[in-house]
Amino acid sequence: MKKNGFSILFPGHVDAEYKQLSQECCHDLGLDTLCSCISNDVKEQNLIMNVISNITADPNVAEYRRQVFMDILRCPKLRTRMTELFDKLDFIRNFSASRIESDEKLGFWHLMHRLDELNDYIKCVEDMKTCLEDEKLESEGLKSFLGYIDELYNEACFAEMKKDIAELKVKAADIQSVTVGINVNDRFEAVSMGLISVNSRQFRKSNIVSNFADAIASKGKINSEAAWDGDMHYHQVDKLHEHKISNFINNTGGYLALRSTPFVDAKIRATVTQTPDGDGTSGATFYLDKVLNKMLDSMVKKLRDTLTKYADIAIVNISQLVPEFIYYIRFADFIEQYTEKGFRFCEAEAVSEGTVSMDAKSMYNMKLAVNCEKMDDIVCNDLVFDDKHTIYILTGANRGGKTTITQAVGIMFVLAQGGICVPADSFRYKPVDCIYTHFPADEDKTMDLGRLGEECVRFRDIYSACTKDSLLLLNETFSTTSFEEGFFIARDSVKAIAQKHTRTIYNTHMHKLAAEADEINQTAGAAKVSSLIVKSENGQRSFKVEVGLPEGMSYARDIAEKYGVTFELLTDTEKTTR
Repeated sequence: MKKNGFSILFPGHVDAEYKQLSQECCHDLGLDTLCSCISNDVKEQNLIMNVISNITADPNVAEYRRQVFMDILRCPKLRTRMTELFDKLDFIRNFSASRIESDEKLGFWHLMHRLDELNDYIKCVEDMKTCLEDEKLESEGLKSFLGYIDELYNEACFAEMKKDIAELKVKAADIQSVTVGINVNDRFEAVSMGLISVNSRQFRKSNIVSNFADAIASKGKINSEAAWDGDMHYHQVDKLHEHKISNFINNTGGYLALRSTPFVDAKIRATVTQTPDGDGTSGATFYLDKVLNKMLDSMVKKLRDTLTKYADIAIVNISQLVPEFIYYIRFADFIEQYTEKGFRFCEAEAVSEGTVSMDAKSMYNMKLAVNCEKMDDIVCNDLVFDDKHTIYILTGANRGGKTTITQAVGIMFVLAQGGICVPADSFRYKPVDCIYTHFPADEDKTMDLGRLGEECVRFRDIYSACTKDSLLLLNETFSTTSFEEGFFIARDSVKAIAQKHTRTIYNTHMHKLAAEADEINQTAGAAKVSSLIVKSENGQRSFKVEVGLPEGMSYARDIAEKYGVTFELLTDTEKTTR
C-alpha cells in the first residue's frame, strides 16, 4: 500500500521494520478465533489477520493507527457511508469487468455506457470527499487521505470531465445517427476516422448516385478545410446482395479498390471485407458499412481507453485503500458492539522511553468477551513490566487462569500495535518488535524428536530470534519430562532469557523455579525475575494474579480433592463400595 503513494495503515514518513508473527503464535494467542468473531467474511478475516500479525516496535506507527481508528470509531455514520461507497465502487468495477468480452463488439453504444460508469465513479469520489469533510477529523491519516483524494480528483481532471460528460450525455434511445469524418489517401482509401457529432435525428435518404457523383466530380464540392461547415449530403449505402454500389465505385475509377499486394498497409487491409466469390469484385472492394463499423469500433475503443486511463488515476488508487478502511471499520463495529454490552475498552498509549515497558490496569482476555454475556463474568487484572519485573514465573492451580492471562498479554500488544482499543481500563506500553510463543505442540509434531526434544529445538529457535524488544510467552514449557529434568532445563532457559532482557511470562507448574527467582537474580547484568501467582482463597480459584511466593503443595491438594484421590476420599470410597 505504502509503495502506491498513500496508506492509512503505514505512515509514509516512518521507515519502520515489520516482523511477521508465526502461524503457531497466531494460533496460540487465539487470533484466528478473534478474527472470525470480528467478520464473517473469510477474505476480511485474512485481511485482518495479515495486518495484526505484522508488527513493528516503532511507536509512531501505533500512534498513527490509533488516531485513525479513533476517528472511525467516533463516527458511525462515516463507517456506514464509506461502506456503502466501497460496495458501489466494487459493483461498478465488477459489472464493467464482466462485460469486457462483449464490450469489444458494442462500439459506440458502449462508449455511452462507459460515460455512465465514469460519471458514477466521479460521483463516488465526490461523495467520499463530502463524507470526510462533514466529520471533524483529528487523525493525521484521515486528514491526509482527504487531501490525497483532492489531489487525485484534480489530477484526473474529474471536475472538467464531469462537465464534459454532462454535455456529451445522450441517452442511447435518443441516438438516431452518428456523423463521422473519414481521412483518405491519394487512392481514396480510408486511413482513419473521427467522430463529428451524435445526432437525435436520422439522415434523410437521397439519391445515392447523383450525390456521390457530385461529390467526386465537382471541384467546388471538395472542401479545402477538414472542419465540417455543415454543407454535406447524406450518401446511404444499402446492404444489397447485387452490390450495385460496389460496381458503381469500381466503374468510376476504382477509388475504393484495394489491390492484393504485400505493400498495402496492414491497418488499411484490416478494414477490408471480402465480397462473395463470383460477383466480379472479389479482392477489389469492401462494404463501406462494415468499414465504418470497424473503424468506429476502433475509434470508440481509443476514446474508452482514454477515459479509463484518467478514471484509473483516482479509482485504482482509492480502491487499493478500501481493505485498509475495512480493517478499521470491522474492528470499530466489533468494539462498539461489545461496549454497548458493558465491556470496557481503552485507548492504548505507546511510549518509547522510560523504565516501564507495560502498565496494564484491569485488563482481560479479549477472547473471554466473545464467550461471556456480560462484563461481570470476567475477572480483570493489573500487570506491570519494568526494571524490577521483566520476567514473570507464573504459577497457580490447574484451570486457575494461567494460560488465559498469558494469552491476554499477547493479545493486548497485538491490538495496541494495530491501533485498536484494548480490553482494559488503561494500557501504557512500549511496542514489541515481535511476539514469540512456546505452547505445547500437537502430538503429530513430536513424532521424530519426542516431546522434550521438540520443545528444546523450538525453544532454541525462539531464543535465537527474540531481542530485548520482544515479548516471550511460555506455556508449560519443558513439562513433558520428569520434574528434575524439566526444572534443570527451565532454570537455565530463564537465566539465558534474563541476559537478553526480554519481557517474558513463563506459565509453569514448577513452583520450585519461581521460588528460586531471587537466586537467579544474583546474576550480574541480568534482567529481574519475579514470581507471579494466581491467588487461591480457601481452595477457591480467584483468577486474580499478584506478585508473591508460590503457594506450592496447596495446589496439589486442591487437585487431589477435586478428583477424589486423597487418602481420605479414596478409603471412604473403598469402604462405601464394600
